[in-house]
Order: sequence, then structure tokens, then C-alpha cells
Amino acid sequence: MCAKVKPIHDTSHITYESLLEGNKQFIEDTLAEDPQYFEKLANGQKPPILWIGCADSRVPANQITNTSPGEIFVHRNIANMVIHSDMNMLSVLDYAVNVLKVKHVIVTGHYGCGGVIAAMSNTQFGLIDNWLRHIKDVYRLHAEELDGIKDDQKRTNRLVELNVMENVYNLCKTSIVQNAWKNGQELSVHGWVYSLSTGIITDMNVSTQNNENMDNVFKFK
Repeated sequence: MCAKVKPIHDTSHITYESLLEGNKQFIEDTLAEDPQYFEKLANGQKPPILWIGCADSRVPANQITNTSPGEIFVHRNIANMVIHSDMNMLSVLDYAVNVLKVKHVIVTGHYGCGGVIAAMSNTQFGLIDNWLRHIKDVYRLHAEELDGIKDDQKRTNRLVELNVMENVYNLCKTSIVQNAWKNGQELSVHGWVYSLSTGIITDMNVSTQNNENMDNVFKFK
């Protein structure tokens, strides 16, 4: 069962109560289509994909890939970051790789990302500044290229892409992914960028199935 596309409209009418009413309608519509749907869903999950995406409400993993519940295991945070000290992300990754045995992990960013835009500024936002610093580090690594882009939107879009690429690399550095490869597990990592204005997903062509191209200092033996 794939998600149905709903028209974009004013969200001011959405309330706590309307969400519960929406749940009832969801159940009714779903059972009308498949009376055993929830019974089958409750039997367990075996998704082949782990999606590490942005928490932005406009980038729902299932809807933009036309997949159904149970087909993608999802972790989301501000600006789709893979940070080596983030126990939340690492716990999700460990469960996905070592228990669910996913075959693909996809880091998915999106153009117009608020986290990336905030990281490019010199404004203090509060606690989140500590999170945004990781994106600033990505900028620092690619400052020569980014500073050479005069158009602000194009520079922001490029940082979105570079942020995805760097976080794919960060994913490959984890002991979880490297041990899966060492043990012969079928596992690929990928980087995508989604366009809010067109709905198109662009593959950043950084997919890998091993640590052969990784700097030697990060490799585990």
C-alpha cells in the first residue's frame, strides 16, 4: 500500500484532536483496501533499506520513494548528519545492520535545508549551534570550492550536496559498517539529494560496498 498524495494546503486547522480523527480515517481506508493489512504488519519487519534523512517535515521517506510501511527503516535528524558520537544514530544503524540486515543505507539530504542554511550564517541559534558546527566543518573542508561560488543559492545547494557526501563517508568510517563488510555482509551505502521544488532525487554517485577508497587511518582490520 503506497502513500496517497494529498494537496498542499494551510496547516492552521491541524490540531491534536484532528490527528486522532485522521488516524481513525486512516484505519478505515486501509482496512477497506486490505482487511488483513494491520495483522500482516504486526508480524514483524524486514526492510532492506535504512534511510538517514533530515527531520524536515517536507521530506517523508516513504512518500517520496513510493514505498509502504515496513519497507524503509528510518532515522532522521537536523540536516541528515552521521556523527560518530551520536548514540541515537549509532543505535539505529547497529540495529538496522546487525539485526534487520538491511542491504542499503542511504544518507538523504535536500535542497533548501534549514540546518545547512543556518550553518552558513554567523548567527547564534542556541543549543543547536553545537550540532550545526559539524556542517560548518564540512564547509571548512570544501571552503575553496564553496567560496568560489558567488551565487548564494548555488553555494547553499552545493553545501547540501557536500554535506551528504561527507556523511556517507562518515557512515563508512563506523565500526558497524566496516565490520559488516569484514564479515562478508551484503551492504551498500549511498548519498542522495532531494529537490523540494521538483520532487526529484539525485544520486550523488558516492555509493560503495567496501572501505577500499577510505583513508587508511580510518580503516579497521
